[in-house]
Amino acid sequence: MENGTHSAVTEFILQGLTSTWEIQLFFGVVLLLFYIILLPVNILIIVTILKNPSLKSPMFFFLANLAFLDIIYSFVTHPKLFLNIIFDCRTISYLGCISQIFFIHFLGGAEMFLLIAMAVDRYVAICHPLHYATVVTRVTCWAMVVASWLGGFIHSIIQVILIIQLPFCGPNELNNVFCDVIQIIRLACTNTYTLEFLMFASSGLMSVACCLFLLMSYGALLLKVRMDSGPRKSKVFSTCLTHIIVIIIMFGPAMYIYCHPFQEYSFDKVVAFFHTVVFPLMNPVMYTLKNKEIQAAMWRLINNISFIY
Repeated sequence: MENGTHSAVTEFILQGLTSTWEIQLFFGVVLLLFYIILLPVNILIIVTILKNPSLKSPMFFFLANLAFLDIIYSFVTHPKLFLNIIFDCRTISYLGCISQIFFIHFLGGAEMFLLIAMAVDRYVAICHPLHYATVVTRVTCWAMVVASWLGGFIHSIIQVILIIQLPFCGPNELNNVFCDVIQIIRLACTNTYTLEFLMFASSGLMSVACCLFLLMSYGALLLKVRMDSGPRKSKVFSTCLTHIIVIIIMFGPAMYIYCHPFQEYSFDKVVAFFHTVVFPLMNPVMYTLKNKEIQAAMWRLINNISFIY
């Protein structure tokens, strides 16, 4: 290292999911299928909500923002992963690696806080329906969205600031398909025990806290309407179930990855692959599968486009 303080590592090598090309190709095909199917669907969700006057409620506003977040998220790791699989391009520059870490945690953190905003919206709508229009206004919605982005930025920039101060003098191989804080920290040429604990608190415990809060909030909503009957109970149950499924899909792998930073298991990168690369594209789709209003609006939009052409 130059002067004993600057990093001698200018790039990292991503080992990928496996050294077997056929298995790599299989995961590449899976990723491509998700990408070419779910990415256009997310775009269609946003266009449908923007174009349809009947979808102006806060719930659809948050859903459009969630789809937008996941679209951006898909461009952080997917292109590099395709190059890795198709052209065996496994190297990534130091700056590119730090950028991946920043955007993964920035967008991931923003999505966590946005899910909390959606839970607050559902709580007010179900438990205080008479005050819903005055409490959850357009200004309130924008404030919660901005707060989600700001929370994700703060969460991410703290981790990046801590990482860029680390010296890297080799080795430079990351046992993953993308750059993440845990693997990067383990390559540093210094004692990183304290830093790993800070990352565990920042990402692991934050994921656990958000997950528990969301599960308890939707559990409370289910208890609130347990004595109801008719379509309201069915609608609330369907909404809460969808949110709970998305929470489990998003937070389950995140807690697995970041709650054991001091040890590494062979299954870690498979979980990381699906959590970071595949699952984000599914979140908005999960919501639309349960919502008849947006489904009907999407089909009308598709039919109108087909009629024009």
